Amino acid sequence: MYMTVSETAAFLSMPEEQVARYVLEGRIRAVHDGEQYLVNTSQFDTHFQQLELAKQALEEWQMTPIPEDVDIKDED
Repeated sequence: MYMTVSETAAFLSMPEEQVARYVLEGRIRAVHDGEQYLVNTSQFDTHFQQLELAKQALEEWQMTPIPEDVDIKDED
């Protein structure tokens, strides 16, 4: 599915100027139809999958209890 730069900015929750700059830099692939740039949204699927995996890994890490250190001696 193709979207305009403004629709892509809303889809990615980014400012429109930043998306336009990324398109011009080539960081976001787009096609120019003579009037505007059109962005294929399927290029973001992997990005969103990686974000979900990173969130899950962070949640697992936060839920892991801190192991007790066997070298700690009670000084009292």
